[in-house]
Amino acid sequence: LHPVNCAAMVRFSALWTGILLQFCRATIFTNDWAIRIRGDPESVNRIAERYGFTNMGQIGDLKSYYSFRHRETAKRSTVSNKEVAVSVAKETKVEWLQQQVVQRRVKRNSRVGSNLNVSPFAPQHCSDESKGCQSCMNIAGAWRRGYTGKGVVVSVLDDGIEREHPDLKPNYVSAQGWDTVLGKGTLIISYLAELLVHGTQCAGMVAAAANNSHCTVGVSFQARIGGIRMLDGDVTDIVEARSLSFRPQHIDIYLASWGPEDDGATLDGPGPLTRLALQNGIKTGRNGRGSVFVWASGYGGRRGDHCSCDGYCSSIYTVSIGSSTRRGSPPDYLEQCSSTLATAYTGGEKEEMVRRVCVVSDTSISSSIATGIIALTLEANPLLTWRDVQHIIVRTSKSHHLLAPDWSVNGAGFNVSHLYGFGLLDAESMVKEAERWKQVPTQHQCVEEASIQLTIHPGSPLTSVFESTGCSGEPSRRVVYVEHVVVRVAIAHSRRGDLSITLASPSGTVSQLLANRPLDDSPEGFPNWEFMTTHSWGERAAGEWTLKIQDTSSQKRDNTELGLGESLKNKHQHDDGCEGPGPQQCVTCLHFVLKFKNSTRMCVSECPGGFWGDRRRCKRCYSSCESCTGSRSDQCTSCQPGHSLTEGTNTCTAACGDHYYLDHDANMCRKCSENCLKCTSHSICKECKPDTSLQGNRCQRSCTAGFYPDQQEGTCKPCHKACATCAGAGVGACNGCAEGFLMEEWRCVSSCSAGLYTTEPSPELADGHRICRRCDASCLTCAGPSRGNCSSCSSGHSLQEGACVVSTVCTDGQSTIFFRYHVLAHCCQTIKRRLHQLCVFTVGWS
Repeated sequence: LHPVNCAAMVRFSALWTGILLQFCRATIFTNDWAIRIRGDPESVNRIAERYGFTNMGQIGDLKSYYSFRHRETAKRSTVSNKEVAVSVAKETKVEWLQQQVVQRRVKRNSRVGSNLNVSPFAPQHCSDESKGCQSCMNIAGAWRRGYTGKGVVVSVLDDGIEREHPDLKPNYVSAQGWDTVLGKGTLIISYLAELLVHGTQCAGMVAAAANNSHCTVGVSFQARIGGIRMLDGDVTDIVEARSLSFRPQHIDIYLASWGPEDDGATLDGPGPLTRLALQNGIKTGRNGRGSVFVWASGYGGRRGDHCSCDGYCSSIYTVSIGSSTRRGSPPDYLEQCSSTLATAYTGGEKEEMVRRVCVVSDTSISSSIATGIIALTLEANPLLTWRDVQHIIVRTSKSHHLLAPDWSVNGAGFNVSHLYGFGLLDAESMVKEAERWKQVPTQHQCVEEASIQLTIHPGSPLTSVFESTGCSGEPSRRVVYVEHVVVRVAIAHSRRGDLSITLASPSGTVSQLLANRPLDDSPEGFPNWEFMTTHSWGERAAGEWTLKIQDTSSQKRDNTELGLGESLKNKHQHDDGCEGPGPQQCVTCLHFVLKFKNSTRMCVSECPGGFWGDRRRCKRCYSSCESCTGSRSDQCTSCQPGHSLTEGTNTCTAACGDHYYLDHDANMCRKCSENCLKCTSHSICKECKPDTSLQGNRCQRSCTAGFYPDQQEGTCKPCHKACATCAGAGVGACNGCAEGFLMEEWRCVSSCSAGLYTTEPSPELADGHRICRRCDASCLTCAGPSRGNCSSCSSGHSLQEGACVVSTVCTDGQSTIFFRYHVLAHCCQTIKRRLHQLCVFTVGWS
């Protein structure tokens, strides 16, 4: 069998002619330009000056690509500056240029749970099926094998991270902090903390430090974590490419929990620079082993969205991660598509070392947990390539206990589903596989094209069969076994959401490349769009590939009226009760009459968006309302884009005021808890009303030190004797410890437990009190944090100059050699985990 495992690309083309009618968002052009110039830095600067630009520097790690900012044009405009483009293009050294447009990018939002006194993130990692987890990701198993993410660097591409957060500060990499909004070199600072909720939460799931007396521990709690703030301003192709190619030799994993809008109607993906950044990253990142890009799968399941219409998730260069509830069922927001590689829980797994329960959910959490697991895997074997990582995921993911109607076994024997990919990530299995993994051969790409034009007839599928050879006649491109299959199609259609597409492999595996999207009314079709499937992973490439395109006629067709600003939901026919010379000159209507500014009238069976029905007349809602029950500003039921509905007042506002927070999922300003002036969720307060104080995340009646407010009785009650200050009754509610007590994880104790040591008092630690820190893993007891501070050792180890080393008893002719773990840790990965087995002849070896 030929050993090459590669990617196969099959091209099909289909044509459908129809009526092109669309109202779309205007394109917003910026004064930033991407330019490819072959020349030295002096030549680049001269060209910039000659045409009124400022050279903003090279775009990330993309050689010869520069960001230019025009000094004389407006920052944002609906009109492109074609004169500048024509002038600059005449330069012989300019090979390509593009004016940047604003991309619509949204966070795959995480919600912080309603429990009290928690930090924003908490990956609760299941370890015992008897405690309610039907299947688990075995993260604790990877920890027990000694893997913590140490030496692996992760960058969170988001709205930034709060670097001073106590869960993140020990692992924060300041050199990574880079802000595309504030400018190159501007580090993310603490006064932005209120704005950095999403990125901070994602970072904490990956690398929150252990033993810090807070809510949680990250999946890879010794990985180095940094953030790139790139979502808060205008997101352009330059911004995305610069973020994804920032320091690729320093960063191992890039985490992106965002993408095009998951509204069930958007078709969008990476621009030319971002595609180049992804390609460049897998070729040159990590010293040629390839950067690992982890992407959160779509969040639009409630809207019938399909993540094959997201070009980031369907890229072969990204690891697209779906979600499952702890009980193995799909969350209602989960999208299905053939490019999802694997699944992680949305939060909710419980591990004994996580003392407080923090509830979080959605694809941002899943992709963050997956990133932490991949960091553990890279620590187990830093030589893994980006494709090795994907292979290990496919081989080790578990499908049992994940509920889906479409589980099937592909031609290579892998279970696969459009909801979960190859199943739930298994951290322990991944690190074990990584320890013994041999790199896969070089990737080959076989591109075979069937350039045909066919007509799709509504109601009957168009079937196209292509005989692939796997490029068997070209050794440098030959594909024997498939990894990814990419299908590029060009389809013109009057309503894109009516289309569905499947691909059957020679082994009989059927991938649903596209499902119907009820909300997608676009007449633009699919102009050279690439669909990708992983479902044929490991199958033979050669044979018949069968593509089927189905046009399911929709009950809703576009019928747009000038002056209305959006398509109506019903055709305007005389059976709506119109009496008059024509459908726009109705005198009476059976249901509702819609009147336009030019005095024309139309009969409709129901009022369209932005209108409400009153005595058979459609009246316009207040300007900020998308739907309403009346024309007043306080009668909105949903809001126009850029506005949110305020709970209790039914008004639409551009920004939530005091006493309210923005619920991103419902797009609603919801009330904070009773005493909160400002908050980030109902129970997580940031600022309190007068006569109350912030205790943990809650605003409570102020009590003197040593007392806490009892909300039921309205009195101040004494704290536990171990507490100097507290948030409630019991030793577990201490905020600071009383004299003679020490803070150990989440409680105050009189002395530290075995395996921990006592710190000296410090104003930076627990308000100046002493706390218990964990000893190095090699120590049984210790006097400090390093390997040389051990005071006693576990069985099989001996104390040598403050360090615990392996005790080895050798036979005649051999000598006993003691190795300190920290001496050999950097020498040889293959023996790093097996030092306890070494017994070495002294002759001829050093």
